[in-house]
Amino acid sequence: MNLQTNFKQQTINAVRIGKSTVAYQGIKLNVYCFLVDGVLVDTGAKSVEEELKPFFKEQELDQVVITHYHEDHTGCAAFLQKERKLPIYMNHKMLDYCKQEPKYQMYREFFWGKRNPFHAKPIGKTFLSRHAIWDVIETPGHTIDHLAFLNRESGQLFTGDLYCQEKPKVILREENIPIVIESLKKVLTYDFEEIFCCHAGYLKDGRSALQRKLDYLLDLQGEIIRLYESGLSPRQMNTILFQKEYPVTSFSSGELDSLHIINSIIQEYIKSSYMNSSKT
Repeated sequence: MNLQTNFKQQTINAVRIGKSTVAYQGIKLNVYCFLVDGVLVDTGAKSVEEELKPFFKEQELDQVVITHYHEDHTGCAAFLQKERKLPIYMNHKMLDYCKQEPKYQMYREFFWGKRNPFHAKPIGKTFLSRHAIWDVIETPGHTIDHLAFLNRESGQLFTGDLYCQEKPKVILREENIPIVIESLKKVLTYDFEEIFCCHAGYLKDGRSALQRKLDYLLDLQGEIIRLYESGLSPRQMNTILFQKEYPVTSFSSGELDSLHIINSIIQEYIKSSYMNSSKT
């Protein structure tokens, strides 16, 4: 099985953007890393490391910050640590996981490669680059350790996988939509306009894009709760709300599925209802 890879770079508003693409039999995936003011945000995937090496070597890098532990964001971290001697910072919650050989599904290893272990340091609530102070914003939901980074000087927000797309139809089993909703609400309290997303790239009017995603998820959450209260099962809801069967569901052996959206919302609703009843 031959995986096709491609790499392009460009600069937008002083941010150097590295775009990696992997493709196989009609499935095409993009992942971005970003460099600004000596800071590299995420490292790309191991499967495109050879394409990324020249990009990394020609940049002036001081430090690496990681939005979350997934292999398409940390795949080249070990190379950067070993070859460039760069300090790497991320949420403390997955530090031990990243020190070890990763274990994840075969389809993920096929597309993103198998990253090598690396040793990151816990990041604080803020950090400094050459000319700016950055806010570190905890934005869980996609993963438990997910972070966004806001450059206070430029007003540029680096969102990892918080955005990705406006109307998600499938999510990973580990994702939690109600927590994503709270994370979206949180970042929208900060002062920014443009965002740099690790799968959608640069969005000039990023604030509006994040607001539209929040509105979509709130509407979807409300509809799922309504259907749940009317007695429908998750699979019945799935047939109503997501009428199309997405190829990635079978390709990922169910790890990516629209059912996970429904189940995460129902589980949080049940938990919230139980807690509220316990208080009364």
